[in-house]
Amino acid sequence: MLNYICSNINKVNRIFIIIFAIFIIWSLYTYMSSHIEQTQYSVLKTEKDYELRLYPAHIVAQTTVQGSYQDALNQGFRIVAGYIFGGNIKKESIAMTAPVVEQKVSESIAMTTPVTADINGDSHTISFGMPKSYTLETLPTPKDERVKIVTIPEKKMAAIRFSWSRGSERVEEKKQELLQALSRDNIKTIGEPQYAGYDSPWTLPWMSRHEVLVEVL
Repeated sequence: MLNYICSNINKVNRIFIIIFAIFIIWSLYTYMSSHIEQTQYSVLKTEKDYELRLYPAHIVAQTTVQGSYQDALNQGFRIVAGYIFGGNIKKESIAMTAPVVEQKVSESIAMTTPVTADINGDSHTISFGMPKSYTLETLPTPKDERVKIVTIPEKKMAAIRFSWSRGSERVEEKKQELLQALSRDNIKTIGEPQYAGYDSPWTLPWMSRHEVLVEVL
């Protein structure tokens, strides 16, 4: 009987050690993946429920896709990731940066990014920031015509940061929270709010970094 109990205790200990080791490896992976190059900005002001930032001009690779928020995010990610993982005329891999940005296309930017009606849903632009070491002249040309290389001009942005879920309902809730806070403080916005994700899908939920941003005057 004693041997049986000891055997079970040893099994429980081994399971605990395996789970603990997996947790440590997962945490280390999350920590390391959060240290990739990120789009730079300066903080202009920190309020109770949002932050005002100034983003300098920077280069992004982007594509416009149609569908629901989650479908568009997944499809757009695959298209632009294909470019940075060698889908270009030089077959050159480009270092991954953060965040990945999703923005619903609105009529206010239709002249520069034409919107086409589609019964499958709305249009969304998915963007990856390019490493600072590249210029428009040195970035390789995408093989996929859906990928565009553009310069985003300097912008003043308001941002809310959150963790855990990045589902469509949570993101929409945060967008409304940000817009209401800015309206309360009489800050005028430009265009649609956007979602910015900094982490891989395998990041521990409580260590994840998600943001909702909108351009302000």
